[in-house]
Amino acid sequence: MLLPVPVGGFVIPSCTRLKVAPDLHIEVAPALCSGPGDLVGQRILARACGTTVKLYRHGQLVKVHPHQQPGRRRTDPADLPGEVTAYAMRGLDALHRRAAAHGENIAAYATALLENPLPWTKMRQVYRLLGLVRRHGADAVDEACGRALEAEAINVGPIDRMLTRGLDGQPVTAPAVPLGNASRFGRDSKDLTVRRPS
Repeated sequence: MLLPVPVGGFVIPSCTRLKVAPDLHIEVAPALCSGPGDLVGQRILARACGTTVKLYRHGQLVKVHPHQQPGRRRTDPADLPGEVTAYAMRGLDALHRRAAAHGENIAAYATALLENPLPWTKMRQVYRLLGLVRRHGADAVDEACGRALEAEAINVGPIDRMLTRGLDGQPVTAPAVPLGNASRFGRDSKDLTVRRPS
């Protein structure tokens, strides 16, 4: 009466409660899947089992996506009703104004990122760009955006790498700390040697 033993291992489903972001997506293990547009800002339950991702709202199944590899994105155009499109476009305008406040090249780069049939699906890239401004400063990011635009590299990844390695291709090194300003918790290497009992 028993069936044959499965060849592959059993995948334990994972359930997480997530909020549908303004770009209409949720992040599940760790890929992006679109959620129903009328649920923006609300929390839903995502159940991932290795082959599918099922989205539930108040116990009711509202969406099924095939499992995506990490870093991939799955957007169902049916999740984008007209009223949510208008909501997302207002968010895009505000996001573009924030980018434009930091420099001309940053504004042009944000515009290039958002030139897409579904521009709200690129909002996370612009948020990542603004995060680089906070981390590296507006001038450095503006210069990196100018170089990326010349190379037609419309992805925040190359800008992040340019800033991490330095715009001239050399690694960015932390400034040396003068010996006189060493941490009060610093210890001499002799204090950390293992002493064997005699």
